[in-house]
Amino acid sequence: MSETAESLASKITQARQLGSVVRTMKTLAASSIRQYEDAVNALEDYYRTVQLGLSVCLRRMSALPFAMQGPPRHAPSTHLVVLGSDQGLVGQFNDLLADVVHEQFSQCKGLHIISVGERIQVRLADRGMVSERFYDLPGSVEAITPLVGQVLVDVEHAGNRSGVLELFLVYNSPEAASRYHPVVERILPIDTIWVDNLRSVPWPGKTLPEVPAGADSMFGDLVSEYLFVSLFRACASSLCSENASRLSAMQRAEKNIGEILEKLSLDYHQKRQSRIDEELFDIVSGFKALGH
Repeated sequence: MSETAESLASKITQARQLGSVVRTMKTLAASSIRQYEDAVNALEDYYRTVQLGLSVCLRRMSALPFAMQGPPRHAPSTHLVVLGSDQGLVGQFNDLLADVVHEQFSQCKGLHIISVGERIQVRLADRGMVSERFYDLPGSVEAITPLVGQVLVDVEHAGNRSGVLELFLVYNSPEAASRYHPVVERILPIDTIWVDNLRSVPWPGKTLPEVPAGADSMFGDLVSEYLFVSLFRACASSLCSENASRLSAMQRAEKNIGEILEKLSLDYHQKRQSRIDEELFDIVSGFKALGH
């Protein structure tokens, strides 16, 4: 069925409207990427401060914290915090995470999953991995802090129930050119290797500062800050990767719409020219008929 000039004009209008929506979404994605990148960069100095504080506490403490002198009496309870997306137009963003979780943790007994993002929860369920808790993804940098607070409360309750807790963060970390890669980051329990690395962190000054509240008490507070920064940074990195993926998708959509518009415009002008030629032919034929 051949297209008419009117139907082609309607399609051109719809394509232009869709292109306007795509450009708006592309602008929003680019703006979001910038604010999440700034949030991640701003955390680096704070994380460095927490790291130095932990290093000082460990050097002032006579014994390893959390009874780390020997192996745990019970097998650790494994908990995952998986950061996905709530919205679409992100390509394989959630499928990559779900594949990584299934590949590395499908054989883990007693696995507990906290999903952040509706779509990652669905992808995990499709692979037979049910989430115990679910949270909506924050829509801004300001909304990350309440989410992190809720997740930390869940982690604390889980630690009180099971004793030794093994906590992993699974999220997408941004790369250059709107790319990203899945990351599995283990942040609990704090092991001897982690402690040894912190003790070897060089202090920027000549002498170590004193710890007025006591190294043991201060160490627990700094560990809480360490967990907060780790979760906040993972969430901001995930959101940055999500918007980078959406920006890439919008750029491809904008290119496709441009190509479709070009073809529709060409077809429309050909149809319009054909109609003008037919009308001119009818006028000439009618003139000749009247002349005879």
